Amino acid sequence: EVTKDGPNDPRVGVTGGSYGGAFSLMLAGSDRRVDAIAPVITYNDLSQALVPNSAAATPPATATPAAGAFAAGGVFKRAWAGILFGAGLTEPSTAAAGGPPAACGRFVPEICQAYQQIATTGRATGQTVDLLRRDSPVSVASHITVPTLLVQGEQDTLFGLDQADANARQITAAGGRVKMIWYDGGHDGAAPNAALQQQITDWFRHYLSGQGADPGTAFQYDVQGSVRTNGTPSVRTVTAAAYPGLTGAGTQRQTLALFGPPTQQALNPPGGSPAAISGLPGLTGALGAAAGRLSSDVPGENASFVTAPLSSQLLVAGSATVGLRVSAVPGQGTDPQAVLYAKLYDLAPNGTRSLPGATVAPIRIDPLPADGTPVDVTVTLAGIVQPVQSGHRLALVVSTTDQSYANLSQPGVLRIGLTSARLSVPVVPGRAGSAPLPVPQLIAIGVVLALCLLAAAYLLLRRRRADDFSPALADVPLVLDGLSKSYPGGVVAVDDLSFRVSRGQVVGLLGPNGAGKTTALRMMMGLVHPSAGSIRVFGHPVAPGSPVLARIGSFVEGAGFLPHLSGMANLTLYWAATGRPTADAGFEEALEIAGLGDAIRRRVGTYSQGMRQRLAIAQAMLGLPDLLVLDEPTNGLDPPQIRDMRDVLRDYAAGGRTVLVSSHQLTEVEQTCTHVVVMHQGRLVAAGEVGEIVGGGGETLFRVDDAERAVGVLRTLPGLADSTLVGVQDGQVHARLNGVPRSTAVDALVKAGVAVDQVGPRGRLEDAFLQLVGGTVT
Repeated sequence: EVTKDGPNDPRVGVTGGSYGGAFSLMLAGSDRRVDAIAPVITYNDLSQALVPNSAAATPPATATPAAGAFAAGGVFKRAWAGILFGAGLTEPSTAAAGGPPAACGRFVPEICQAYQQIATTGRATGQTVDLLRRDSPVSVASHITVPTLLVQGEQDTLFGLDQADANARQITAAGGRVKMIWYDGGHDGAAPNAALQQQITDWFRHYLSGQGADPGTAFQYDVQGSVRTNGTPSVRTVTAAAYPGLTGAGTQRQTLALFGPPTQQALNPPGGSPAAISGLPGLTGALGAAAGRLSSDVPGENASFVTAPLSSQLLVAGSATVGLRVSAVPGQGTDPQAVLYAKLYDLAPNGTRSLPGATVAPIRIDPLPADGTPVDVTVTLAGIVQPVQSGHRLALVVSTTDQSYANLSQPGVLRIGLTSARLSVPVVPGRAGSAPLPVPQLIAIGVVLALCLLAAAYLLLRRRRADDFSPALADVPLVLDGLSKSYPGGVVAVDDLSFRVSRGQVVGLLGPNGAGKTTALRMMMGLVHPSAGSIRVFGHPVAPGSPVLARIGSFVEGAGFLPHLSGMANLTLYWAATGRPTADAGFEEALEIAGLGDAIRRRVGTYSQGMRQRLAIAQAMLGLPDLLVLDEPTNGLDPPQIRDMRDVLRDYAAGGRTVLVSSHQLTEVEQTCTHVVVMHQGRLVAAGEVGEIVGGGGETLFRVDDAERAVGVLRTLPGLADSTLVGVQDGQVHARLNGVPRSTAVDALVKAGVAVDQVGPRGRLEDAFLQLVGGTVT
């Protein structure tokens, strides 16, 4: 029942977690009968895992924490070491007999002595380092040549990603085949889930029995999202072609500028207390989203440097690096060394900080000149996977204390600065990965996709057949012909609606609630299929997805903005979705229309209703469309903003474009629009110039301070010389403008020194509207 490769040589695969993972590595480096291994959340070198130093005096060829120039003098990971030692401290025989526990418990004397030495002094001697390295995979890694699947946790302050990185480098150098997986768990988080366990099974299935596909050496890592379901964060898996290393030549880097005072002083308190908190060993993952915000820094005990807000999301995957310059303040301490802790926070716009994985990078600089001479070190920060959102900043905090480590007990003051105000961040591009689907499901999905493609092809052909361009209407912005829309149950929203809109017009679409205005607008936008009739925009029929819709800017039934993004980001993303060049967007004109000032860079979630309304109108005007369709554009605006909007719409149409406005505010329509279309119960009841609709024979009324002088000015306008067109009645001037815009007439009067108090059609639009819809408005 046991497959053998030869006499006394069974085919063997070994896997295990934590110490079990180290056991699998050491067995593979000691016994040639091992054929494949899969170490999980384990270590490479206990002297670096428990007494790490993330600083190097000069950047090594392959910068990793294990290559630090001060490796023999790292910082003791007191909290974790205490947990591990305490787990084996009690001797079972003495505990059962009721006697006092032995000082060393179940530990052999040399291990017990090493722990006592390091726990009392806070640093490891050369003898202790040698002992820890002998009991670590690093001692045999040069002999490991079997296929190795390394699974390391991203939530692990005991054995960080640097330990798996060291194993990968050393086994690869020995000639072994290595596949690396970082998953969203670890000693501070969850154990590997079923999908990851299946990958481990598939690894052994291939290398021990020769079955299954080659698992390859692609690198994959988990990215924890901000969306949570039942308290559990969403996680996506990213796959890259190969493992690039934490900081080596294979990684892609992005350099970010750091800002802050160039030199900052930080106090190391007597006894190392109070101390900063980075996390709770073994509990970080269980605390969920609160874990990243658990960390706290003691004022006066740290130096801080921040980046500018990110313009786009940055996915950090690996160890960032930074250069520090550290010096002692003469006369402020007697200990000729420095112990520091570097942390990289994700800083949200509202000031909320999170520490990815609760990770820190301990630093010991020994010796540190007492005369204040600075020492430059390159610091490799802890390996993390963190999606930093747009608008967030990264904050580098260098503290003198941390509750999980053995701090210096002697008081002192340090000066902390940067050798270069640059933070080098690793980026590992890849694609979203998932577990393979069973063949039957793939076949079913393929059938569905084929049907979808056939349906899409049919719709495309149908759309092309329907796009019967009418040259005679090429210059007409909008024509509705016999448009109808009915719903099941006999409900008719729009019934045989026909009208035409020309260039240069500002058209008001009026009607009581339920008249069918919004349904008509949605059909114009291609959002709703009409039951009958047609819509043409510049001669092209309108249907969902019609190319001619690109010539329409619309705001119907509110705009859907992303509340966590700024107003400017929303406009940028909206325009990018159109696929058109950025240069064609006209952002400056849109922002001038919005009038939001500095608020354009604030999150939309903080906007008032009026601010959202202005942003929506600016979005509709992006690209300066030939036809602008707005549904209740003045909702939420105050009187000065309404007046400004009136001028904007008039000027927009005066440039040869067209505006269609649906509104209940009849006074504004009367003052803004040149033409109106009135609907009632889904049907057209009136259409034409505002003056014609309100009565007075299409005449405009001017209330001025000098009527006779005003008449003379108006008769100088093109086509108004006939004395029958302009006259005075009851001290007010009335004129049939014959196509001359009212704004042109008003400008002429003002330039001539005539004060214009009021202008509008003879009669009131409200009276005409009520008469047209039967005097009942709901």
